Amino acid sequence: MKQVFMYDTTLRDGTQGEGVSLSVQDKLKIAKKLDELGVHYIEGGWPGSNPKDMNFFELVKDLHLKNAKVTAFGSTRRIGVKASEDTNLQRILESGVKAVAIFGKSWDFQVTHALQTTLEENLQMIFDSVEFLKENDLEVIFDAEHFFDGYKANQEYAMAAIKKAEEAGADCVTLCDTNGGTLPHEITEIVSHVVSEVNIQVGIHCHNDGEVAVANSIAAVQAGARHVQGTMNGYGERCGNANLISVIPNLQLKLGFSCVEAEQIQQLTNVSKFVHEIANQVPPSNQPFVGKSAFAHKGGMHVSAVLKHPETYEHVDPSLLGNQRRVLVSELSGQSNVLFKAQEWDLDLNKNNPATKQIIEEIKEKEHQGYQYEAAEASFELLVKKGLGNSKDFFDVGHFKLFIENKGGEAFATEAVVKLCVNGEEVLTAAEGNGPVNALDHALRKGLQQFFPIIQKMHLSDYKVRVLDETDATASKVRVLIESSDSHEKWSTIGVSGNIIEASWYALIDSVRYYLNKHQSDIEILTGRQPQLSKTIGVQNH
Repeated sequence: MKQVFMYDTTLRDGTQGEGVSLSVQDKLKIAKKLDELGVHYIEGGWPGSNPKDMNFFELVKDLHLKNAKVTAFGSTRRIGVKASEDTNLQRILESGVKAVAIFGKSWDFQVTHALQTTLEENLQMIFDSVEFLKENDLEVIFDAEHFFDGYKANQEYAMAAIKKAEEAGADCVTLCDTNGGTLPHEITEIVSHVVSEVNIQVGIHCHNDGEVAVANSIAAVQAGARHVQGTMNGYGERCGNANLISVIPNLQLKLGFSCVEAEQIQQLTNVSKFVHEIANQVPPSNQPFVGKSAFAHKGGMHVSAVLKHPETYEHVDPSLLGNQRRVLVSELSGQSNVLFKAQEWDLDLNKNNPATKQIIEEIKEKEHQGYQYEAAEASFELLVKKGLGNSKDFFDVGHFKLFIENKGGEAFATEAVVKLCVNGEEVLTAAEGNGPVNALDHALRKGLQQFFPIIQKMHLSDYKVRVLDETDATASKVRVLIESSDSHEKWSTIGVSGNIIEASWYALIDSVRYYLNKHQSDIEILTGRQPQLSKTIGVQNH
């Protein structure tokens, strides 16, 4: 397999993306994760630009990375200043790195209008800077800024810029699509020409302004580039950079290039989520290869085919990337969807079981009412198990009451009273909370914990409300999604009603019953008795 070197610039170029900010500790955590993934270079920042980046270079030495070279970033020397006296170049040496990427202009328009110097002086700046860094025993990667725009405007000068870097001893010249407007066929043609003209490694650095940064990076490698720069999850200025999370599997799994080790590529999903989490970004569910929806199947015919042969609707095996296949349940569902989910829960359900058709019909009716089980699999599991007679209610609810009081301009006080029946024993409980849903949650679990102590381990962790038909204004139906968790797992449940409290109550009841069903064996050990199947009464019967 031909080796392609992965150069990650999440910690520098990625942080230029709007809304992305990383502390020094954040950068250290990501650097460690990138090293575990097996990338070859980690660009830590620009030592001459701010104290935080210099601090990173000091602290990253203590990580003792096993796979990656920590790389500094900088520019060619300033106009009229010797390379040995240039402050930014000196900061690069002080950072202690063994490799550096320095950028210089390769578009004559940028030289005359942005740098405002002569074309000859710019070429000398490139040569002097590369030569100085090589004299100090650094591996030097020359980033030819605006190369593709420069090549199209003045091919001779763009080539002169990268050849000047080669003449000075650069180890690699990286061709940058800085404005992100070049198309794949142009990349192929230009990179092929460059590879034929230089005797050192050629790299590619693409921005995503035309939404082809990944495609351009792949095209460059097919044309002979062996060094790819990009970021995790495509972070970067404007529309972002080439997403290495997509570049790596495309090159390695589909084109036979070696980017990381086979066992490391299985970390892609985990690394992607980790970086999103550290950067405080919401992971796109439809992110290719690693997104939650990347291998999610919804249409009944699709699911039926995937169950027989996954490759019918999957371009790669999700397990190779650390991801997993998911089957969604909706009004588009057929028997295959329900059977697949049943297999996940080890339920004995098959297409010959009359209950299967009844469950599908109930799902479609619920979806018509506004339920959506794609994001509430706990409620869906309860529905299926109830249809098979395999779920227990554990308790009945007689009624609940809510009291909301405004105490003279202070914050509203909310109290909930809930009447329960557990194994024939009636319980009346009251609890306060931060709002009606929180109060109901407290009261419900307070009344149940004497019978099921394990319930103290669970809590409500997220609450979302969506209006289903805005044209009905305050009379609109609402969909409530509740996420609950304990120290080990998270699960989501749903409720729908024209009354937001009622919808929330439905979701709360499902959440508690799901948890109790999951831990049924623990409950029997703690209580010494099996919970009875019960018939739900009152408002929660939905």
